Amino acid sequence: MAQNVTVVDHPLVQHKLTLMRRREASTAEFRKLLREIGLFLGYEALRDLPLGKIDIETPVCPMEAPVLAGKKLTFISVLRAGDGLLGPMLDLVPSARVGQIGLARDEETLQPTKYFFKVPVDTADRLNVVLDPMLATGHSAVRAVQEIKDIGAKDLRFVCLLAAPEGIKTFTDAHPDVPVVTASIDERLNEKAYIVPGLGDAGDRLFGTKGA
Repeated sequence: MAQNVTVVDHPLVQHKLTLMRRREASTAEFRKLLREIGLFLGYEALRDLPLGKIDIETPVCPMEAPVLAGKKLTFISVLRAGDGLLGPMLDLVPSARVGQIGLARDEETLQPTKYFFKVPVDTADRLNVVLDPMLATGHSAVRAVQEIKDIGAKDLRFVCLLAAPEGIKTFTDAHPDVPVVTASIDERLNEKAYIVPGLGDAGDRLFGTKGA
């Protein structure tokens, strides 16, 4: 495994991920579980946020207490499935800025094309956490991070629910400076570039659009 990749192997995360993988899991259950796992992923991705000190008074006495320091961070969702991780991230940091990148995969070339890009103007001065549940081929993740780097961002992290070894290699080769946090690195990609064993199309399962 690449040095800059963290797998959150907490028992609760692995249990909830198993429930998500099941074919019979409903849309409502899938959403709920993704939100719950997203909190664990967020805790890990943000574990080294800088802290400052402020003076407060508890019911017992005054004290100097820790608070987050520096500029508010930015969560950047890779549309559309990335929005499933955006909710739990904002639960953790409600004051964070939000960006979105729309990337569509060409089913023949498997390469992403950009159709939407909107992020805070001062992204270069912030920690930027890119969100996309599936790191399959890695092409979309590589493109998304590069788009953000191209406007000056220097401090980035990538959070996903599942990853394939092929996607991990593609991503870390392209962006060795960007840490990856995931709940699982699965076995491989199949001939259609789906993660195996995986959980199917995260966007379709999240939004209930399979077959639509």
